[in-house]
Amino acid sequence: MRFHVPDMSCGHCKAAIDTSVKGADGSAQLDFDMENRIVSVESQLSTDQVLAALKTAGYDASPAQAAV
Repeated sequence: MRFHVPDMSCGHCKAAIDTSVKGADGSAQLDFDMENRIVSVESQLSTDQVLAALKTAGYDASPAQAAV
């Protein structure tokens, strides 16, 4: 799953997002594209659950379109 997180801009952002998502699913794998502000998440969580974890971390996000 890919998510656009427009306010993600620094290492603190990455850490907060990583902690929140992994708090909901300890086996989640995250990959960050800071330039495009995209977080890729491999997890057993649903899209809504990942969005809720991102919101808990303090970030509004939306599902991102796959790269063409």
